[in-house]
Amino acid sequence: MITLADVQAAAARIRDNVLRTPAIRSDALSRATGAEVFLKLDNLQATGAFKERGAANRIALLNHNERGAGVIAMSAGNHAQAVARHAHLAGIAATIVMPRHTPSTKVTRTRSWGADVVLFGETLAEAAAHAHMLAAQKGLVFIHPYDDPMVMAGQGTMALEFLEDFPDLEVLLIPAGGGGLVAGSAVAARAIKPDIDVFGVEVEGYAAFAQALAGQPIEVGGATIAEGIAVRDIGQNPLAVLRAMNIEILTVSEHAIERAIAVLAEGAKLVAEGAGAAGVAALLSFPAQFAGRKIGIPICGGNIDPRILANTLLRNLLRDGRLLRVVMEIPDRPGVLADISTAIGSRGGNIIEVSHHRLFTSPSVQDAQLEIMIEARDAAHGNAIASALEEVYIVRRV
Repeated sequence: MITLADVQAAAARIRDNVLRTPAIRSDALSRATGAEVFLKLDNLQATGAFKERGAANRIALLNHNERGAGVIAMSAGNHAQAVARHAHLAGIAATIVMPRHTPSTKVTRTRSWGADVVLFGETLAEAAAHAHMLAAQKGLVFIHPYDDPMVMAGQGTMALEFLEDFPDLEVLLIPAGGGGLVAGSAVAARAIKPDIDVFGVEVEGYAAFAQALAGQPIEVGGATIAEGIAVRDIGQNPLAVLRAMNIEILTVSEHAIERAIAVLAEGAKLVAEGAGAAGVAALLSFPAQFAGRKIGIPICGGNIDPRILANTLLRNLLRDGRLLRVVMEIPDRPGVLADISTAIGSRGGNIIEVSHHRLFTSPSVQDAQLEIMIEARDAAHGNAIASALEEVYIVRRV
């Protein structure tokens, strides 16, 4: 069981190599939820995530022989870059094992810090097994991403800084993943402020901590936008901390994570990856539970693929009704497209995309099918545009 003293020592140890990230009040989230919301911006770390803290602390504690041997880690993303960076800063050789199908941008970023990247296995579990084998063969020090007390202590410095900036916080909502951040933060926060409520947050398909704390077998899987917290083999050290401190776990849906990413981008002007937005997803999912309280949420990672971010924002626009997609049955005669365009434009709609089908989709050779994507101000505006089109044409919303 780590202590506040461990976290404070970690803070002093990593001060020169890890950014003390800003914490800000979010007016957009506060107005949207009825809580007073404060965000800790660990997406601004050099490698874009909180993992810097634990990696820096663990590497700083290596003895002379361990430094000479070098370190090894397994990761498909943020931990890989954090270990590579802090090994580089310390002048220590680093080997990072990543699954074969890790996106090339992550491999490139990790190599840019001078690490030897080994691509092995189809899954994280296979990559981990290979990393442990290499560690044993070559005498390397394995830096675990979360199941290590000194990594946990390093991650806990996030909560230490947060409460220094905003000592009246009443609640912390912290993404769980393997457990290092939530466990380290819980130890620090409860030692400083015993009555603070600390919640871990998991995505529904990977609710491993919720299952373990309830005494259930761990059954997880499936695709998720929150891959950074999609963990099956949770840390036993963090689990012991969460159990001893009676930390509650909240689970959120995929849609909630996507909505949180979009709300942060549009409202707070912040870029967050799926795992980094999980705390905000919990607040948006359970607003009544936190209304009127001072809520602290770490935005603990910002490494999201631009294509995924773009698609997430578009999907959110569709759900909000600000993008309207309709399929129309129309007569195949001159001037119809112009009439439809005028009907949409005169009501303030903006046509984003048009697909016109004549040959295969319409029941009659005299008709055609038209698919249109329309940008509207909000759901009510979109409904008004659709209603106007329905007065003249057969319209189906999709």
